[in-house]
Amino acid sequence: MQDHDDDDLSLGVMFTEPPRPPTPDPTLSTYSRGPGKADVTIRLVGSHSLWGHHLWNAAIAFASYIDTHDELVRDKFVLELGAGGGLPGIVAAQNSATKVVLTDYPDTALVENLAYNVKQNTCEEQENRVTTQGYLWGRSIDNLVASLPENREPWRGFDLIILSDLIFNHSQHEALLNSCELCLTPRPGICNDTVSLPDPPPCVLVFYTHHRPHLAHRDLEFFTMARQRGWNCEEVYTKKFPPMFPNDPGDIDVRSTVHGWKLTRASFEPTNAYMCLETDLPGTV
Repeated sequence: MQDHDDDDLSLGVMFTEPPRPPTPDPTLSTYSRGPGKADVTIRLVGSHSLWGHHLWNAAIAFASYIDTHDELVRDKFVLELGAGGGLPGIVAAQNSATKVVLTDYPDTALVENLAYNVKQNTCEEQENRVTTQGYLWGRSIDNLVASLPENREPWRGFDLIILSDLIFNHSQHEALLNSCELCLTPRPGICNDTVSLPDPPPCVLVFYTHHRPHLAHRDLEFFTMARQRGWNCEEVYTKKFPPMFPNDPGDIDVRSTVHGWKLTRASFEPTNAYMCLETDLPGTV
């Protein structure tokens, strides 16, 4: 067989695929912490199906709230679920959190980008107190609590759990609450009334925007479900920002507003989610 271009009998010429568009380059967004504090520059993946390529208004609001209420994180153990670029968790580390665990969907690009942002925005001592890892909501928390010191027994958990712009994912409300119930340090209750717990009490902070105003009621079902499971839910923050997507349909005031809620438990009672800790749930990545 002759080695000539015009003798090539492959079908590639007949059935060519259109060239795929190149993956967009990563982008940078900067959060200004105010006088006397270093800005935080967050690198965002160029494009991602899980929306990790945006720095959401809720994350900016969250970071500002932590800077203003640093008692929530100072000397505390902090977990962020669905962290994206990791801004709130990084600001928690900058405000002297004892330990910060940043998690997102176990996708290499997302988790590596989280680690990059931590390294770029923290000093060595702060960086050593931050762990990044992949985690699927509602699954085993073994890898998460493994980052905590053993002297937090009998209930190893986090003092603050950060949920930033996650509740628009309506199908995952139950999984998110399962993870929070497994991971939050319990207040004194049926386990051991003598356990010394932090002040302020352990809580989950949920910041969000109604990006689809016609589905706002579905977003709020997260809090309805939480109350049914024994959580106290209180709105603690409301502020308007420039809309993320100005040309989207729906009331622009609704789409511009960030809401923040605090979830606490009056006392700890084992839930089905907690019991799953001892079962054969799939491990995290």
